Amino acid sequence: MSSDQAWNVVKKIIREVGQECTIQGQTVSEILVAFMVKAVALDPRNDFKVDQILTKEDVQNIIQLCVTRLLDTTNPSLSTIKMQVYFDMNYANRAELLREQHRDLEARLAPVVRDIADSCPHLQEEMENVYRKIVSYVLLASGLGSPTDIGVVREVTAALQSVFPQREIMTFSSLGKKNKEQQLKTFAMLVTGIRLYNKACGKGGSSIEDLPAILNEAIPSATRTIDEGLNNCHLRAYQYTTLLESMQEDQHRHTQLSSFKLKEALFNVRQYEAFLCILLSDAITSAQEVEKMQVQFATTMEQLKNTVENKVSVDANEVFPLFIALSNLWTGFQDEMLLLKFLTSLTNNLQQFLEIQSQLFPEELLTSLLEGLTVKSDEERLRETMGTRVNVSDFKNQEWLFPETIEHFDQLLIQYHGFCAHAIGVKGLTLPGNPAIGILKHKEKCYVFTSKEAAYIFAQDPDKFIQLNVEKAKEYTELIQLLQLHHQFEYLVPYAQARTPDKCLMKPTVKCDSSSQTDTHILPPTIVTSYEWNEWEMRRKAIKLANLRRKLTHAMQTDLSNMRRQNSTQVYLPKDVSTQTKRDNSSNVPRPQIFLEGLRGQSSPTTHTVKINLTRAVDET
Repeated sequence: MSSDQAWNVVKKIIREVGQECTIQGQTVSEILVAFMVKAVALDPRNDFKVDQILTKEDVQNIIQLCVTRLLDTTNPSLSTIKMQVYFDMNYANRAELLREQHRDLEARLAPVVRDIADSCPHLQEEMENVYRKIVSYVLLASGLGSPTDIGVVREVTAALQSVFPQREIMTFSSLGKKNKEQQLKTFAMLVTGIRLYNKACGKGGSSIEDLPAILNEAIPSATRTIDEGLNNCHLRAYQYTTLLESMQEDQHRHTQLSSFKLKEALFNVRQYEAFLCILLSDAITSAQEVEKMQVQFATTMEQLKNTVENKVSVDANEVFPLFIALSNLWTGFQDEMLLLKFLTSLTNNLQQFLEIQSQLFPEELLTSLLEGLTVKSDEERLRETMGTRVNVSDFKNQEWLFPETIEHFDQLLIQYHGFCAHAIGVKGLTLPGNPAIGILKHKEKCYVFTSKEAAYIFAQDPDKFIQLNVEKAKEYTELIQLLQLHHQFEYLVPYAQARTPDKCLMKPTVKCDSSSQTDTHILPPTIVTSYEWNEWEMRRKAIKLANLRRKLTHAMQTDLSNMRRQNSTQVYLPKDVSTQTKRDNSSNVPRPQIFLEGLRGQSSPTTHTVKINLTRAVDET
């Protein structure tokens, strides 16, 4: 089966699974269906051999299995997969989120910027219209107040007048497009800084919210909410782990608890815990950034007040950089507000994927199941093994690392999200490993363990246990993301080619939707108003430039050119005719030579000519 054929089969399966779920009254996203198709294909219990062409019966079996798992709302595994898909589709780190937000703001302001940059006002009314558009742009770019509030518009106009009077609109219009855009950004920052300064001085800015004070209250509240969620999921994880361990130790309890989906529930709360830790880290980073910006904002504002004081006029080179600095810091506060809203929304939406826990395991049921058992927390398990560590001399061909021997231990990438590499495949438990016991470095990857015994067993044949973990992830597909095993499940590898990683059934085709846009006129327009294409118009302008009324014509004549002129003659064809007279006679008359003087004109308006007759007399010829 070629890659194109395989991809067409997968698309057909995804489409039919989605349609069947819709018929059953359950709407699922295409990404969730694709993930479930992959999970069903990877599960060794289904015995699908992807190196063979799938028959119609195989396709129908895959579709039926996917539909069954997607409609099983009582399975914590489905909730975990939905949680993973939701988080992957919606979460973005600080840099990505802020970059996307700034792109959206520029896209919303693009029509206003384009309208201002392309305008060339000449009349007074047109200049006023362009100035009003600049005020609107400054107000929208700063995000401080509503454009429909007359008081806010007047405040922005007054602040803009102080740095950019309306009489300079013609100078602004003569700039190039790029320079206009840069000037607009500068105007927005200056006006924002001026309004913030006026608010600090009690002279305006009533519509500006006190973002630092809001952040000081909102960030601790968001952090407390995340901490509460972490404490709840920690308690659940400790209880599920205790029950699973008791099942392995007591056959009677195994029979009693085998009907409960404890492993799926444990993986669900562990994944929820991992996502909350990411959000908590972002919230802590936001708190640190806000604290730093508050100090800078207060320092800049104090410096600006000392510079301005009660002066009538201040040098622009002194205050403009301070206004711009205030604007940039306030933009930072606005970014932190956006990040906080994003984190709060994501935290609230993740709670829906944990609701199944209270449905399957109410507090009364858990209390009865845990009766007679001691629930240990992760911290207590770590303290129990703090005094033990592996003996490096027992291993000749293995490299062991310890926290005190590693310079940047916090930056060390631990496999399986820091869980014990032995407990995952053998016990099916996600227990945090203790780095103090020893970190095994195998094939440039690091592994931690919950006990010295587990470390010794794993170190005897690491590849065997790594493969056990992979098989466990195939059985519980949600472990692929929880344990960060994406590199091992990048392709669907046929069983016959499992040992040749360079060969696979279907490699994903790298595709992306891209677009580009360029300005109609990148360079500033250079229109030559004096250009003429009409030849006669050019001649008319040339005559004007010549000014012939005040010019004199000079001529010169020589002996060789005085008798030259353009002559034309016409003759008749010769005839064969002859005549004869009695006598031949001839006469000769003088050639007339008459000359006129003064025909070329003189400087006086009246022309005077003199006629001279130089014809010789007849008797002189």
